[in-house]
Amino acid sequence: MSNLDNVDRQLLRLLQNDGRRTVLDLAQRVGLSPTGASLRIKRLFEEGVIRAVRAVLDPSKIGRGTLVFVEVRLDHTAPHVFDRFAEAVSKAPEILECHMVVGGFDYLIKARISDMAVFQEFLQRVILSLPGVRETHTYTSIADVKPDALLPI
Repeated sequence: MSNLDNVDRQLLRLLQNDGRRTVLDLAQRVGLSPTGASLRIKRLFEEGVIRAVRAVLDPSKIGRGTLVFVEVRLDHTAPHVFDRFAEAVSKAPEILECHMVVGGFDYLIKARISDMAVFQEFLQRVILSLPGVRETHTYTSIADVKPDALLPI
């Protein structure tokens, strides 16, 4: 992030808070011409600093009100097992995030489901069918304390 100047950082903060801002609004807030702001934003996309602009949905209003975290331990760790696991995870729409971790287990999965009544089906159909799964531990979130946090810039 050392190649970002103060104007870049301001633009990133503004866009992270509200991705629907117009280029004119952004330009006025950071003291650039609309063309200058547009070129900077384009560069930030091209460099991969900004990966996407999208709406943040209310999970409970679209039938995904229950958040679960699942620790997954694989039966053995080898590159081909990791590859097969990652490919299968990428095809499961309920899984929002999956992180390979260091510690007492291999992966941490974050998933959204409608409610705990469907959890057993989700566990069997999705999680336990993932390649190489030996053991799982599940944690259900009972309160969103700090969801969708903005990155410090």
